[in-house]
Amino acid sequence: FLSPKLESQPKGKLQKQVCGVVLDHFEKQYTAELGNAWSRVREVLTSPLCWQHALLLNRFSQCPELEKSLGVQGYQPAFPGALPYLPAAFKCYIRRNPGRFPGQRHRAGKLKEYYLLNAASLLPVLALEVQDGEDVLDVCAAPGGKSVAVLQCAWPGRFHCNEYDDLRSRWLEQTIESFIPEPLINLITVSKLDGRHIGDLKPELYDKVLVDAPCSNDRSWLFSSDTHQATLRLLQRKELSCLQVQLLRSAIKALRPGGSLVYSTCTLSRAENSDVINLVLNSCSNVIPVDMSEMAKAVSQEFTFFGGMQQHELLVLPEKGRAWGPMYVAKLKKI
Repeated sequence: FLSPKLESQPKGKLQKQVCGVVLDHFEKQYTAELGNAWSRVREVLTSPLCWQHALLLNRFSQCPELEKSLGVQGYQPAFPGALPYLPAAFKCYIRRNPGRFPGQRHRAGKLKEYYLLNAASLLPVLALEVQDGEDVLDVCAAPGGKSVAVLQCAWPGRFHCNEYDDLRSRWLEQTIESFIPEPLINLITVSKLDGRHIGDLKPELYDKVLVDAPCSNDRSWLFSSDTHQATLRLLQRKELSCLQVQLLRSAIKALRPGGSLVYSTCTLSRAENSDVINLVLNSCSNVIPVDMSEMAKAVSQEFTFFGGMQQHELLVLPEKGRAWGPMYVAKLKKI
């Protein structure tokens, strides 16, 4: 076994350029929405060299030598606090310093040992609190990181991973094949349904539903190489909240009474986060908010949260040394 070493920053390679059109748009919106916190967030989002990456270990391809190697390289287990829900098999490693761990290529018949991700993207999965035997739906599952994370937590009775986009759906299937062994893969259904209609097609079938919605991805949008495309994206941004509300309403239909739903995005935008959840809570009498303040307190060492949010929602703000997020998470329960 050869222990992977952290990749050093490539010498002589041009750094990605910040798209001025997007930055100007964010400057106006997020100064108004986040106040003084925006300047600290902007510093991280516009400086990829300070970004951090976490490793979610694959319990189906355990490698003790890898964990030893991570310790030597300064990585430590994430989530040391007393989380309300943290299965023993769920192992994630982080380190304070920036630098990207080398990825593993997809090889047919060979399971990967870890998944590289933004540590904040695990919060929606931990908030969902999946238990063995529960029926679970991941409405917008590609590229598959959160689906893989769910399976590190529990053995669902059945697991429905849906992705409407054809290319992303193939990416999802490859991710599942790379991380999940044959016996368990038989419990997973991958579909390409329109998430807005899934509730009508699969009414009240699931105990837990995850809606990791399509959103204006702040990190990637800031580095748009095509200014014209970036301008179009910003013009179309207002339409995303309508899609997100439709996906949520559909997900609520698919949820059994007593079941839980987690909604998440990787944007700071209030219109796609709190406004979407508030609209759904005000228009759907069969769902109630679920308090996540205990979870937030337990992970406050790892993440910086925006103040002033309601108890059923979290907004992770990236900052130097804790460059995780943006990640918005909200939890609802069907009654």
